[in-house]
Amino acid sequence: MDYTHLGRTGLSVSRAVLGTMNFGPQTTEDDSHAIMDRAHELGVNFFDTANVYGWAKGEGITEQIIGRWFAKGGGRREKTVIATKLYGDMSDWPNGGKLSALNIRRALDESLTRLQTDHVDLYQFHHVDRETPWDEIWQAMEVAVQQGKVLYTGSSNFAGWHIAQAQEAARSRHFTGLVSEQSIYNLIVRDVERETLPAARAYGLGMIPWSPLHGGLLGGVIEKTEEGSRRLEGRSAEYVAEHREQLEQYEAFAREHGTAPGELALAWLLHQPGVTGPITGPRTMQQLESAVAAVDVRLDEAALARLDEIFPGHDTSPEDYAW
Repeated sequence: MDYTHLGRTGLSVSRAVLGTMNFGPQTTEDDSHAIMDRAHELGVNFFDTANVYGWAKGEGITEQIIGRWFAKGGGRREKTVIATKLYGDMSDWPNGGKLSALNIRRALDESLTRLQTDHVDLYQFHHVDRETPWDEIWQAMEVAVQQGKVLYTGSSNFAGWHIAQAQEAARSRHFTGLVSEQSIYNLIVRDVERETLPAARAYGLGMIPWSPLHGGLLGGVIEKTEEGSRRLEGRSAEYVAEHREQLEQYEAFAREHGTAPGELALAWLLHQPGVTGPITGPRTMQQLESAVAAVDVRLDEAALARLDEIFPGHDTSPEDYAW
């Protein structure tokens, strides 16, 4: 396993990030525990979750699964950099979501209880809250840090200017502010290259891409549908119908390179400046091991150029749309 610092911090994290969104809804608790154990065996120390995962409002099912795994002992908690998130509604009552000082305090304590730990290593804002001032947010986070309940703070789904706004407000308070940003980023969806990724790099935030395979479309979808191991429907079917030639070129290049399509997509992200590591949400042990294998895939300039030809990206703004 390769490790890197999370943004400008001294925190060392694995370049493969274990996403846990499927733990509960798609993957049984026993299998989830086995996947987390195997992740440690493979050197993965960075796990990502959220209070809303499990998709039963207010229950935090996925955090509970992780908490019971931590409770097994054996150094599981000590070996894990645990990241969780808040913002989504955890109740139908007022102040059950978003980033008010009240909800930050309440949501954090509830996550700590479910995770059966006394602190969260990386506490992330799952979405920008346009209705709560940054002074209120940072004051609440300062208290959490002083109490030892949070070590680092991150964002998710922020625009570049949201990052700048947050960091300048933190700077005025002599507070560390954000150290990471989670955004959708993959070969198909490269919008963060315009402003979010440049802002993250400028402020020293590590980029943690989510949906690195874009719902499996970069995992060999053409081959899998032709062999009958995957069935397409909804938006995925529409995308494949519209972009079939592009996906065929991608899968042909993966075969030429000798790398599985999913591993190639993850490796491409690992070669992008500013990326800490992509989040993969394995449902099975095989998917975990494939994600970890991507860390060892090396892409030369010719390979990176070919991928840019197949899936064109963006220049930093304003050059992306102006001179």
